[in-house]
Amino acid sequence: MAKDIALVLKQVDDRQEELIALLKTLIRFETPAPPARNTKEAQSYVADYLMSLGFSIDMWDVYPGDPNVVGLLKGTDSDNHKSLIINGHMDVAEVSEDENWEKDPFTPIMRDGVVIGRGAADMKGGLAGALFAIQLLRENEIELPGDLTLQSVIGEEVGEAGTLQACKRNGGAKADFAVVVDTSDLHIQGQGGVITGWITVKSEKTFHDATRRNMIHAGGGLVGASAIEKMTKIIQGLQELERHWAVTKSYPGCPPGANTINPAVIEGGRHAAFVADECRLWITVHYYPNESYEQVSGEIEEHILNVAKGDMWLKDNPPTFEWGGTSMIEDRGEIFPSLEVDPENAGVQMLAGVHETVSGQSAVIDVSPTVTDGGWLGAEGIPTVIYGPGDLKNAHAVNEQVSIDQLIQYTKTLLTFIYEWSHTKKENSQTGSRTN
Repeated sequence: MAKDIALVLKQVDDRQEELIALLKTLIRFETPAPPARNTKEAQSYVADYLMSLGFSIDMWDVYPGDPNVVGLLKGTDSDNHKSLIINGHMDVAEVSEDENWEKDPFTPIMRDGVVIGRGAADMKGGLAGALFAIQLLRENEIELPGDLTLQSVIGEEVGEAGTLQACKRNGGAKADFAVVVDTSDLHIQGQGGVITGWITVKSEKTFHDATRRNMIHAGGGLVGASAIEKMTKIIQGLQELERHWAVTKSYPGCPPGANTINPAVIEGGRHAAFVADECRLWITVHYYPNESYEQVSGEIEEHILNVAKGDMWLKDNPPTFEWGGTSMIEDRGEIFPSLEVDPENAGVQMLAGVHETVSGQSAVIDVSPTVTDGGWLGAEGIPTVIYGPGDLKNAHAVNEQVSIDQLIQYTKTLLTFIYEWSHTKKENSQTGSRTN
């Protein structure tokens, strides 16, 4: 490692109060989602911060009051050296009025080696460490030959995929590697995926409650059904498929049966004086890193339509499906693509090596039990990992907190990785071609 980088790393320790102050500043911005539409001030702060470090800034509204910020620091020899995206989200989990915090969730406090406040673990700690690492590199006039992009996005907590917009803007995101600095307890992680869907059972005709006897007794002469009752067969079919998946599918690092189909919300009927003519079921589907949401939604549709063919009424009134969505707030739907991590990838190996050098412990490469925006970067063909401070027992929790020691270790690791990755020459660098 270059001598000057060793001196910069020492400054992380010497100036840790500045790092903690930066994290506290980010926590003070009240950015819970829901309700969302509240990140403009915080994102403007990040934009100004990056601009002061020499980044060019692209800032635009994903939704009114919720802008994305993408900062680009052009490398001194970007044609021949590898590029990096650092990604984090500014929104934090919602806070209920009845939660028993030590102090206001957006008034950070420090005690017993931790910083407490909403977003400390998920994931303003990750953003603060990334920003401070970049600041130290710039203040010490450390040149970076490769391009460095920082994406500070909105909407992750409510499936609004600010990262997707950041990836599609201006011709699409391009980089040789990406680090999503979300909550991972300093593990290097991939993730399974999540998609929500609505299954609808609907009758073409609507019947008065008094006609129910004609539908269910011999000689009633009326072919009809309650959509609510028929939905119970759909739910049973989903349970059968879920159990089948648990038996027939697996993925290294994922607990058996982590691929689940959760019937989360049911809506049906219009009034007690009617036979229910429509019923809608909202489901959440978790799937493995080596699967796509198109694949698993297709499997569900095929199975449920086969279930419907075995029912005298459903075969003529088959269920319909609506998958995903751009926002849990706007249209009650979301997608988080899965993300596989290749342990042999050069970026993964370098990050693991830097982690071991800084921490003195071997890096853990595994699978996150939750989801992040990492899948959107992976879907762009960019090798991506999740690597950030904080643990999931604190994410979204009352008195959410992050370890200061871990935050310092993470900042040192990320600083070193930015330096080393940026100084890595691309394959075929003599031609200036990009290789992901």
